[in-house]
Amino acid sequence: QVQLVESGGGLVQAGGSLRLSCAASTRTFSSYVMGWFRQAPGKEREFVAGINWSGGSTRYADSVKGRFTISRDNAKNTVYLQMNSLKPEDTAVYYCAARRGGYELATTDAQLHYWGQGTQVTVSS
Repeated sequence: QVQLVESGGGLVQAGGSLRLSCAASTRTFSSYVMGWFRQAPGKEREFVAGINWSGGSTRYADSVKGRFTISRDNAKNTVYLQMNSLKPEDTAVYYCAARRGGYELATTDAQLHYWGQGTQVTVSS
């Protein structure tokens, strides 16, 4: 069982930046595919960004491409989501998710096995 703990959420004005972190409780973090998802009030959870085990391959939702960057530090068992040029429509609870192997990248809920508790991001206009 892997535990994921997100941090870094908060309130920011439109155009601002935040960096989310997700720490994983596993000694084999480098074997995990990681992803960030978000869920806005009244909406379904949606894919935001994904990264493969090495960090050499990434994928983004069209809505965040060019503004968000996913990265990972396998020595620190941590994955990050740098969010720039934030918009009010980015307001949501952001979740970190993980899967051990099986895919190069994971972009759907069903592909990921472990989930964090979520961190709130609120962007004011």
